[in-house]
Amino acid sequence: MTQPLPGRRTSREQTSTGPSRLPVVVVGAGPYGLSIAAHLRAAGLDVRVFGEVMGSWRHAMATGMFLKSTPNAVDLSVPEPGGRLADFLRVHGEPQLTELTPIPCDVFVRYGQWFQKRYVGEVEPARVTAVDRAAAGRAFTVRLDDGQEFAARDVVVATGLNGLAHIPGRLRRLAPDGPGVDALVSHTSQHIDLSRYAGRRVAVVGGGQSALESAALLHEAGAETQVLVRERDLRWGTTPGPARPWPYRVVRPASPLGAGWILAGVCGAPGGVRRLPAAARLLLFRRALRPSGGWWLRDRVEGVVAVRTSCRVVRAEAAGSAVRLELAGPGGARESVTADHVLAATGYRLDLDAVPFLTPGVRGALRLVRGSKAPHLSGSFESSVSGLYFAGSLSAPMFGPMMRFVAGAEFAATRIARGLTGRTTAVGRRPAEGAGRRETAR
Repeated sequence: MTQPLPGRRTSREQTSTGPSRLPVVVVGAGPYGLSIAAHLRAAGLDVRVFGEVMGSWRHAMATGMFLKSTPNAVDLSVPEPGGRLADFLRVHGEPQLTELTPIPCDVFVRYGQWFQKRYVGEVEPARVTAVDRAAAGRAFTVRLDDGQEFAARDVVVATGLNGLAHIPGRLRRLAPDGPGVDALVSHTSQHIDLSRYAGRRVAVVGGGQSALESAALLHEAGAETQVLVRERDLRWGTTPGPARPWPYRVVRPASPLGAGWILAGVCGAPGGVRRLPAAARLLLFRRALRPSGGWWLRDRVEGVVAVRTSCRVVRAEAAGSAVRLELAGPGGARESVTADHVLAATGYRLDLDAVPFLTPGVRGALRLVRGSKAPHLSGSFESSVSGLYFAGSLSAPMFGPMMRFVAGAEFAATRIARGLTGRTTAVGRRPAEGAGRRETAR
């Protein structure tokens, strides 16, 4: 097991180089939280990180799943060489991965844990229950579930998709708060073992990677599976091949999110995306990436799992121990489907109200991106509440869809570290002028 580099101090042992000795708190220990903490530590800041290392990747991904992203798009970020996925594999004597080698989730989890030990140090398992603006002379008061309370200079929210899972209203009333075995409806993020549905009828709602890979795993575990898709057909990633001819590279340049000028643009210039009008940013966020499955998954689904396209769930009701779904097809045609369980692979909805530790006073002071419930952010990912930063999916409506993926961690970590090290004081700050609940013209 790799130990922290010689001479490194854990975050609790460091002291701030600025005039305030209050720590910077990072809430979340996934790819974004770990990358940000690594950059802040390298800059000499006192950092306290809270969360379970790679927690979502360990508990919200079913056993047997792979990453959709390619190996060159999943590196965590640290401002020194040696922290890439390829470095982790080389250190442990494991085979290097290529575009033709899908990355098992468990490999990525082990990579994140190795990165934490090597570049971040202590991650505290206590759960943050409240972040509030503190009294004069202090920035924030942070409270933990063990009763501890302390002052923090700045707070970085990097909680990923925790709490943001979306189940459409027609299905939600049949879904309990947790993934109980007898639940009629659940979200894909609630499962780590889909073999519990062996021998049962399962309807998977959705047409993206989560839906299609879950359907493959269910079928392979012995469930009678069908996929219900709104789109007219399924979309699949392109199988990587030899070096592409230059005319094709010009017409459809490569990017961490796929080929095409739009994706290359949003990946190459997230800061430029932020300068677009709000309507254009939201259009990119919602439309730049349509639901699709990884190229390597296609043979496990097509011709193997039953798929109904061009159908919408318009009604769901309990039918004894089963669920009866009413579907609307082309031209308004209706039909019914009965399943023992409905698995909603219906994505995530960005909503600051689902971040439970932000007090009402803090949430009320946050300026929002017009047309969303995501925070409006500066070029350094700082919100309208001075000293409060957001990274990962909650920053995607400002910086583009790359922030929904690991590939955005380096940009976010670099910008946040630059913004925090540039601060000259942590006391006496006030919320930015013009803070409010809606984005206004710049």
